[in-house]
Amino acid sequence: MDTNQTNTVQDITHTVVLDAPIQKVWNTVSTSEGIASWFMPNDFQPAVGHEFHVQSPFGPSPCKVIEIDEPHRLSFTWDTDGWVVSFTLKELGDKTEFTLVHSGWKQPDATVPKANEEAAVIRERMNNGWQSIVHDRLRQAVEG
Repeated sequence: MDTNQTNTVQDITHTVVLDAPIQKVWNTVSTSEGIASWFMPNDFQPAVGHEFHVQSPFGPSPCKVIEIDEPHRLSFTWDTDGWVVSFTLKELGDKTEFTLVHSGWKQPDATVPKANEEAAVIRERMNNGWQSIVHDRLRQAVEG
């Protein structure tokens, strides 16, 4: 067994069913304007390899698009600590199941440089943030 894997902080995962067609949700999660409407200001472009920034509470965070499968999946690296954020969309008739996964966490006591706090603390804080962002702000952006 890979003990390194078992000692890492668990991925953050949030799934929500949105009352909107998949293309509308995709446009909201795969464009700079759309992402800014529910997540953070950014200079995102939907192209694999595109480097961009999101304006986080700790300042600009460098990101890089690593996967696009329109309209089903988008992944990008976030900051310099190994994080990967993925959006997965599944068509459910006139609704869309949206899943966010924030992966790439290290050991619970590893320090996250920008925040200067342990990964377990940052993960819990970010999990609460993603909860609100996905279930409230994204829902409002696509259903409002």
